[in-house]
Amino acid sequence: MAIQRSDLPFGSEFSPSQIQLPELLEIVNRHQGDFHALEAEIMTTYFSKHSAQPEPNQDGEYNRGKLANNCKLGMIAYGLIDRQARFTPFGQELFDLRGDEQALYEALAKHILLNLKGMTLVQCLQDMVAAGEEITLDTLRHSLEERGVLFPRGGKHPSIMRLWLAKAGVIVGNRWQVNTIRLRAVLGTDPEDYPTLATFTPQQRAFLLALANTGITEPQPANEIVKLASATYGVRFPDKSLPKDVLNALSAAGYIEATKTTTGRGAKPFLVAPTAKVDTEIIGPLLDQLKDQVDPKLLSLLTKPLAEILDEIKSEDRYVSGLALEALAFKLMRNLAMDYVATRLRASATGGAEVDLIFQSARLVYSRWQVQCKNTARVALDDVAKEVGLTHFLKSTVIVIVTTGEIGAEARRYANKIMSDSNLAIVMIDRADLEAVTASPAYLIDAFRREAEYAMALKKIDLGAV
Repeated sequence: MAIQRSDLPFGSEFSPSQIQLPELLEIVNRHQGDFHALEAEIMTTYFSKHSAQPEPNQDGEYNRGKLANNCKLGMIAYGLIDRQARFTPFGQELFDLRGDEQALYEALAKHILLNLKGMTLVQCLQDMVAAGEEITLDTLRHSLEERGVLFPRGGKHPSIMRLWLAKAGVIVGNRWQVNTIRLRAVLGTDPEDYPTLATFTPQQRAFLLALANTGITEPQPANEIVKLASATYGVRFPDKSLPKDVLNALSAAGYIEATKTTTGRGAKPFLVAPTAKVDTEIIGPLLDQLKDQVDPKLLSLLTKPLAEILDEIKSEDRYVSGLALEALAFKLMRNLAMDYVATRLRASATGGAEVDLIFQSARLVYSRWQVQCKNTARVALDDVAKEVGLTHFLKSTVIVIVTTGEIGAEARRYANKIMSDSNLAIVMIDRADLEAVTASPAYLIDAFRREAEYAMALKKIDLGAV
């Protein structure tokens, strides 16, 4: 069986509910370099009376040994020891703090937040609360997946992290509630910086990190930072629009000060300097957590309650209503238990009127769904044809078109023909459906069921003719 990927550290049996960290650190110190002796004392100290059912053909001693080994593996995953059972520099730091439990647990919590995707977990919890979602291990797993962070089904990875963060007061007790005051104190910076960093583009993140890594606080030519960022992180930068695409956002967020070197003819580079907010030891790990996450704009959609989305769809501001339509499509596919894959690139000239999402599912059989939202008066045949043409490239099996307007008659006839002659399914959700959703959000499920039955009727096979 293939090992499931996990972006969160394995922590089974390395849990404050099962071990005492100051004591465990003393045990490690006694047996550095001898993992057999380490596991033996861990088993004797914490698992000698463990009553867990042994595995088939194994006795209880073997099972208790596995628990001790899991505890050791948890310490490795959390960065306390290496595979030779010796302290890492961070583990030695914790050992030196063992006499001061508050400092000890704060140091471990800060390490989790910065280096083990703990801030991503915390931000995910806060977003779920803002969106009015129930937090369980299952819903949390799906929400983390949407941010590009995975852990195995049935895994206790975030639960163990929660318990350690609770020891420092960052998470309250046995609940998933975040204490922002303690978070700020432990992290050493404003936790609001993290969602701000999440909105930055790859170019903005690379530029900021390269600037921070120079260690220079005096103004420097921006083009020199661009060269450093390109070489270090492999990110391409715009030739002529650096201020507009990179510097303005970083300056507005308070991370850099950017000034023109001169006025008049000739292109002169901006001078940039980091502000006091740029702490390399903190901002580097935070940006590292974000590098593999999903489209930054998507993160803002996760916090919107359905009622707010439906209200914004009615906005006369086309950009606002366009983004709300994207949020609705995202909520819609999540309600159908689809897994988010990507936001398809589109021309910026649409001003938010056209948005595209890709989802997939592996339940029973694999399927890929491409979703297009149209904030226009009518969906035409060409709109459907474009989506059909992309299915070969995207390997999609279902097309979903959501519009604030109407589906044109020619577009419907074309979609019917495609469904009759191929294995594609095309789902049409129009203005009337969205109005019904406003009255009853559950109507979305009815609309999809209607479309599925319609597609099934079009694809009906005359078995007598086969």
